[in-house]
Amino acid sequence: MARIKGGLNARKKHNRVLKLAKGYRGARSKQYRIAKQSVMRALTNSYAGRKERKRQFRRLWIARINAAARINGLSYSRFMYGLKLAGVEMNRKILSDMAINDAEGFAKLAELAKAKLA
Repeated sequence: MARIKGGLNARKKHNRVLKLAKGYRGARSKQYRIAKQSVMRALTNSYAGRKERKRQFRRLWIARINAAARINGLSYSRFMYGLKLAGVEMNRKILSDMAINDAEGFAKLAELAKAKLA
């Protein structure tokens, strides 16, 4: 039986990693061993970054809601608690969008929250 060398599979594996490392500086995009380390680290960071982005957006939405709520005479926590008591189930993304684009509608929600708190 003929001997089968693993050259083709190794070349495919190397090329797959080097393709992911395209655009990296210096040896990181040319040499397999260094490229593999860089790609592994980059993929780990990109996974973590996708999770971090969700946290950052939530922080941004809360900051926007807080600013708009304070204009209407409430703190963020009291505003959200008032909405909960009123049975308003709107997520922070929508409330943040309302705070920016629909100040009148947000003011009505703030009044509703104030009424439920009192």
